[in-house]
Amino acid sequence: MDITIHTSSLPHDDPDASLAFYRDVLGFEVRSDVGQGRMRWITVGPAGQPDTSLLLAPPAADPGVTEDERRTITEMMAKGTYGWILLATPDLDATFERVQAGDTEVVQEPTEQPYGIRDCAFRDPAGNLVRIQELR
Repeated sequence: MDITIHTSSLPHDDPDASLAFYRDVLGFEVRSDVGQGRMRWITVGPAGQPDTSLLLAPPAADPGVTEDERRTITEMMAKGTYGWILLATPDLDATFERVQAGDTEVVQEPTEQPYGIRDCAFRDPAGNLVRIQELR
């Protein structure tokens, strides 16, 4: 089979803040922005990689989600345990400095992990964990 990852999804609770983080801090391109208010679906992706996207979506827009589930999602987002993504860069130190300069919550500074990866971690405006690995 020939399968690629086309789009992954992360929740947002403030589309403008999430857009500013992924576009202005991480430098992603905006591919689409549909909806209005908090009910916006924003697709972003790394420049030069048109076949890879990240969908920033309202977390409980699915009509099949119950009120109890909406509450749980909101609680998990507030704790930063609902969504996460792993990104990669060839220059972790420069990327860390740029993201940190964006007044972003730092979870972990660049660290050599015992399993052989050097990475750092931030939270996006919705509380999602964003880990960035150094490509070697």
